Amino acid sequence: MRSVPDDVLSLRGIRKAYNPGTPLETEVLHGIDMDVKKGEFCAVMGPSGSGKSTLLNIIGLLDRPTGGSLTIDGHDTGMLDENGLTSLRGRSIGFVFQYHHLISAFSAVENVMMPLLLRRGFADADMRRTAERLLEQVGLLDCADRKATHMSGGQQQRVAIARALAGNPAIVLADEPTGNLDTRSAEGVFDLMRSIGRTKGTTFLLVTHNLDLARRCDRTIQIVDGHVVA
Repeated sequence: MRSVPDDVLSLRGIRKAYNPGTPLETEVLHGIDMDVKKGEFCAVMGPSGSGKSTLLNIIGLLDRPTGGSLTIDGHDTGMLDENGLTSLRGRSIGFVFQYHHLISAFSAVENVMMPLLLRRGFADADMRRTAERLLEQVGLLDCADRKATHMSGGQQQRVAIARALAGNPAIVLADEPTGNLDTRSAEGVFDLMRSIGRTKGTTFLLVTHNLDLARRCDRTIQIVDGHVVA
């Protein structure tokens, strides 16, 4: 059995350049070193254009770095082909975005089931039970059969969190998950993610501009002009 590493996420010398090898080459990440341990709840902050979104795309295996090494949940991603990266992303990474991206025609429970359905290729009663348990964790079991369009913004974001947890990921990447919510809903969503991180040991990497929320994280990683500065 493969041992579970202390560091769920490890970056060494991560660089990202666009149009490499051409006169238009632009490097936006300049040798990022970063480690995140199992169960940590980390904020990532920085001004617009600092490279936060590019970094999150690379960690989420949605883009490849130009240089450096990235290890996720004990796997050296540089050794994986596209199929391997897709498999690791589906198995070890959950995503929560500012805009929840729920399927409006689907119910809450159907939206939560989607990652499991994509993995298995068919739906069954056990999959629904798993989705219902997750909705119960986020306080929305009574909304299981309600369409996404009939839910508030805060409720929809809670469904998105349940969906991100469906595959029992090692790390959840949350990109401004409270940025589109009112203050009360934002507090509720943040508290929910914090509670899940503590009880399940799930690692959260939270990109936010909200300094008050960042102060309540285990630590804050500051990105400026493609460098980790603090």
